[in-house]
Amino acid sequence: MLSTLKPIVEIQELDMQMMQLMGLKEGRKRDLANIEAVKSDLKFQITAKEHDISDLKKIIRVLEEELTDVKLKLKKLQGQQGAIKKVEEFNALSHEMSQAERDRAAKEQRISDQIDRLNVEEDVLKTLKESLETTAENSKVLAAEIQHGIDRINVEGRELKQKRDELVQETDPEVFRIYDRLLRNKRDRVVVPVENRCCSGCHILLTAQDENLVRKGERLVFCEHCSRIHYWPESVALEGSPAAAKPRRRRSTKV
Repeated sequence: MLSTLKPIVEIQELDMQMMQLMGLKEGRKRDLANIEAVKSDLKFQITAKEHDISDLKKIIRVLEEELTDVKLKLKKLQGQQGAIKKVEEFNALSHEMSQAERDRAAKEQRISDQIDRLNVEEDVLKTLKESLETTAENSKVLAAEIQHGIDRINVEGRELKQKRDELVQETDPEVFRIYDRLLRNKRDRVVVPVENRCCSGCHILLTAQDENLVRKGERLVFCEHCSRIHYWPESVALEGSPAAAKPRRRRSTKV
C-alpha cells in the first residue's frame, strides 16, 4: 500500500464513525421535534376547541334572547284574548298564538341541543388539557434523556474530530484533497480493498492489469466504475491498520 494511503484509511474509519454519530444525533433531534410536535398539536386542538365552545355559548345566548322575545309575544297575545269579540279576530289570534307556541318549542329544543353539544365539547376540552399536562410532564424526563444523549454524541464527535485533525496533518495534501472530494460526493467509504478481483465498493470485476497495479501499490489506482481508491487488503494487514481485512487465500487449482 502507498504510504500516503495508510493515514487516509485511518481518517476514513474516523469519518465513518463521525457520520454514524451524526445520524444518531439527527435521530435524537427528530425525537425531540416529535415531542414538541405532539405538544403543539394538543395546544392547537385546545385552542380550536375553546373557540368552538365560545361560539356555542354565543349561539345559546342568541337563542335564549330569541326565546325570551317569543315568550313575551306569547304572553302579550294571551292578554289580548279577553278583549276580542269577533270570531274572525279570535281565530286569527289563536293561529298567531299557535305559531308562537311552535316557535317557542323549536327554540327550546335548539337551546337544549346546543347545551348538550356544549357539554360534550367541554368534556373533550377537559380531556385535551389533561393529555397536554400529562404529555408535558412525561416529556420532561424523555427530553432530558435525549438531550443527554446528544451531549454525549457531541463529546464523542469532538474527540473523533481531534484525532482526525491530527491525522490530516500527516497526510499528503493532494491525496487528502482527492479523498475528501470523493467522501463528500459518496458519503460512504471511498478507499476500499480489492477482494476476489472485485471493487468492494461497487462490486464490479476488475481487470488483471488493474489488480496487479493495486497489488504493487506504487501509485493511486481508481475504480473505473465508481472512482473509489483501491488498495490491496494484505498490505493493510501487514502494516497493522485498524481497517485491515483478513487476507483471502486463493484456492489452488490442481491439474
